[in-house]
Amino acid sequence: MRLLVLGGTEFVGRSVVEAALGRGWEVTVFHRGRHEPPAGVRSLHGDRTAPGGLAALAGTGDSWDAVVDTWSAAPRAVRDAARLLRGRAGRYVYVSSRSVYAWPWPARAAEDASLVEGASADAGPTDYARDKRGGELAAQESFGADGSLLVRAGLILGPYENVGRLPWWLTRIARGGPVLAPGPRELAVQFVDARDLADWLLGAVRRELSGPYDVIGPPGHTTMGALLESCVRVTGADAELRWTDPRMILDAGVEPWTQLPVWVPPDGEMYEPVHRTDVSRALATGLVCRPAGETVADTWEWLTRIGGVAPRRPGRAGVGLAPEVEAKLLAAAGGVPGTTSQEGAPGQ
Repeated sequence: MRLLVLGGTEFVGRSVVEAALGRGWEVTVFHRGRHEPPAGVRSLHGDRTAPGGLAALAGTGDSWDAVVDTWSAAPRAVRDAARLLRGRAGRYVYVSSRSVYAWPWPARAAEDASLVEGASADAGPTDYARDKRGGELAAQESFGADGSLLVRAGLILGPYENVGRLPWWLTRIARGGPVLAPGPRELAVQFVDARDLADWLLGAVRRELSGPYDVIGPPGHTTMGALLESCVRVTGADAELRWTDPRMILDAGVEPWTQLPVWVPPDGEMYEPVHRTDVSRALATGLVCRPAGETVADTWEWLTRIGGVAPRRPGRAGVGLAPEVEAKLLAAAGGVPGTTSQEGAPGQ
């Protein structure tokens, strides 16, 4: 297979490239040259947001079995690339997001849920949800419903993460000492390792799948307890997880998801939509998710290899809880020490 990846040097795009190379595919990446692509690819440079920025693609005359696009900003950038590649690629795979669904998402929402309104393939940057939906419309405009695959990803973790969620937990726990652990310990959470998303995506290309697919691990894939205990284990830290009641955390003004990455309270409006997603369509078409402990261990190995500081995607707000806020909460709670034993921990 001949694959073109727009980007391909960071997080999901890089995971797709590495997975394709592992399958023996011929891979071309089109990127701005800010990061080195994986070895073994053909590299084309250009800035799709600049006038004439697609010239390197236009000038090759090459064709591909599929193109993968992870763009997250102005939909018109997807539109321009898709129009240029129409007739030169067999399938346009757009890595979208479950954010394209109109909020509030219904419990156990699937691909037939209502979508955000006001999105356009011709739009400049608006907000994340409409930008991603506009990207979907742009892919479908040029490749049609049968020639476009819309990968609506949920929470993505794993090596190369440039949002900072799992890296924040790992670096915080690596510092050791009492750690505010948002309860309950047994709270089920959903995410997908970027490498598992990539493997499913390439399998979908091979099968010539089209249309929207929600891609995230199955409900109950792991728990907050298993996730954070894995962080303790792989870092070797002397951290003590102190499980804290959700109400105390919320009453202190702490923001779920951003200040305590991955976590949302079980009784809030976000929990069912975010961590109880129906992914039966993706599972039926080959999605396989590795154990959560493997994602944690591999992310820590990558993070230490690059010096302990994760890259940050431009334009994205930081995540994590300030040390002084954590200390104040721990002091107020008195803290209930949690086990760091892995014996019988779910999701491993």
